[in-house]
Amino acid sequence: MSIETKQNQFQQPVIRVLGLGGGGSNAVNRMIELGLKGVEFIVANTDHQALESSLAPVKIQLGPKLTRGLGAGGNPEIGMKAAMESSKEIKDALEGADMVFLTAGMGGGTGTGAISIAGEIAKSVGAVTIAVVTTPFSFEMGKRQKNAFDGLTELRPNTNTLIAIPNDRLLYIAPKDLPLEVAFRLADDVLRQAVQGIAELVTEPGVINVDFAHIRQMMKLGGGALMAIGQGQGDEKALTAINQALNHPLLESVSLENAAGIIVNFSGGKDLSLFDVSEALNYIREAAGHDVDVVLGFNNDERMGDRAQVILVVTGLGASSLEDALQGKTMETKPMIKEEELYEEEIYPEEQDQIIPITLASTPLMAHAVDDLDIPAFMRKRDRYGADGVSNG
Repeated sequence: MSIETKQNQFQQPVIRVLGLGGGGSNAVNRMIELGLKGVEFIVANTDHQALESSLAPVKIQLGPKLTRGLGAGGNPEIGMKAAMESSKEIKDALEGADMVFLTAGMGGGTGTGAISIAGEIAKSVGAVTIAVVTTPFSFEMGKRQKNAFDGLTELRPNTNTLIAIPNDRLLYIAPKDLPLEVAFRLADDVLRQAVQGIAELVTEPGVINVDFAHIRQMMKLGGGALMAIGQGQGDEKALTAINQALNHPLLESVSLENAAGIIVNFSGGKDLSLFDVSEALNYIREAAGHDVDVVLGFNNDERMGDRAQVILVVTGLGASSLEDALQGKTMETKPMIKEEELYEEEIYPEEQDQIIPITLASTPLMAHAVDDLDIPAFMRKRDRYGADGVSNG
């Protein structure tokens, strides 16, 4: 066997993130700004102006003949036809990927219509395809709710794993006086952590590494998926992190007994002991049953100090209803994130993976989608995007 062949055997898997429409493009920008490594970024949009402002190195103009770069006008059918027109460009951008993350805000035109086409293409090139999307607030009645519902229906068969997060989850975690800008940046960060949490399992070296082939197998189980991030400190920090991840306000009530596979990835300082981790894993086993496939990863990070963080990826939960994905289930009131913690996250973005626990649900929250119709016009930042703040993406 040649040296070149041996080297090829140990190449990192190719992970690509494709943001579609305004919401997806903004989520990609957030990942790039915060230095997510080990992945390749692509954005695709019908809005030429929004596309040009993206930080992604690869940009795809969707449907240039159909839309002439003017956006989809909030019509998912236009978004879908635009993606079909540009299917070759999408395929060329995704060819050779081992895993593809698709991200979008559902309810508008481009992202909602194009993401199912992109998912079909990603699967056709042999990539494990994971969609991370957000759904409209419940007060966004009418067209946007129907668009999101229909879009999720189209998307589900074209992905291996679907993580959908309702925007309404923001209402459970945000203080009443939280500025809209900060709230939507928090939503941006939820999408980012969904992608980053899974990607770093593969790209970041650890004391115990999670095998990509195993992740690939788990993500192909289909059905609903759930990702959660929790943090603990002091005695029983690993167990505390597990409990926080499973009881965060953004997390809907999901029984682990329905799971087919669980990836448990710990990060902690040197004082995180084997006993701490073992105790936490036993808790997972008791909650999920002994037949579930549990994969353990561990990364030593001195920046964590006396804290421990856990990323849970739960797969094979079965198909959660689209109604739950759109509106979420009735939840008990839980402690809200303190406003000063959110501002601290913005001040120290390079450490936020270690100090800010954010959890993702098996059904999807929304990015800071100011470039698309993914947020009602009255919510957008007028000073930056013009008097009406509206884009046709």
